[in-house]
Amino acid sequence: MSEFRQSPAPQEEHPSLFGAADRDLEFTEADFDKIRTLIYQRAGLVLASHKREMAYSRLAKRLRLHGMRRFSDYLTRLDQHPESPEWEAFTNALTTNLTSFFREAHHFSLLAEHVKQATSPVRIWCAAASTGEEPYSLAITLSQALGSRASQAQILATDIDTDALDKARKGIYALDQLEKVSEACRRQFFLRGSGARAGMAKIRPELASMIDFQSLNLTSGSWVAKGPFDAIFCRNVMIYFDKETQARILERFAPLLKPDGLLFTGHSENFSYLTQRFKLRGQTVYELSR
Repeated sequence: MSEFRQSPAPQEEHPSLFGAADRDLEFTEADFDKIRTLIYQRAGLVLASHKREMAYSRLAKRLRLHGMRRFSDYLTRLDQHPESPEWEAFTNALTTNLTSFFREAHHFSLLAEHVKQATSPVRIWCAAASTGEEPYSLAITLSQALGSRASQAQILATDIDTDALDKARKGIYALDQLEKVSEACRRQFFLRGSGARAGMAKIRPELASMIDFQSLNLTSGSWVAKGPFDAIFCRNVMIYFDKETQARILERFAPLLKPDGLLFTGHSENFSYLTQRFKLRGQTVYELSR
């Protein structure tokens, strides 16, 4: 039996409610502070103070699903049941999944030139795979750069959001999501939907077979990611961590890279001052310090 059961409706006004007139669920400042604490403890994510509305709207769906009226009840029961499967839904709800095919295109051109020099099978880790656009972009890049050698390449694609990973594994996207994918690539690497699937495209099986999708929390004590990798893509996720967590993750990345391996980061991320293990190569690409 689930530990998430319906709570009695509140019987009186709560003095610390904010935005109460617009809400059907009781949500206090203390509740938001608790959410921020729990998601930091669970996933290392720093939830900024302006994310109140986002937290309410995303988690309200979970409360309604369980017939709850007060965030305090939901959060207390989460806290009391550390092994509950609801933790996965809680984390998924608060994870941001903004991605696209060939986002920051210069990274893929640089990667293509880098892997052409590889003498052993290429291995890439996409550490924030989200709904799949980035790892599939990597697979396309490797296929084009390596030719027949691409069949030996492996891409590990991880994310903390299991809902996003489920979508990624399916590899099905609306055609308007492929705007950065050339028509030649669409024909080569995608199957166009018809009938009920009209307006959709699916990754071809031979491309999908290059990728292993796995759930991974970058702040957890153990990782399924085992090196060495030719490159690690960890883009636009470290901005959600505090500096201490960023530095700790970077230290763990370093031994997983091959000596000439590359770390690709997001356009707004700068780690030069956080660790001595990496030095900036240029355009948000890092290499190991010698």
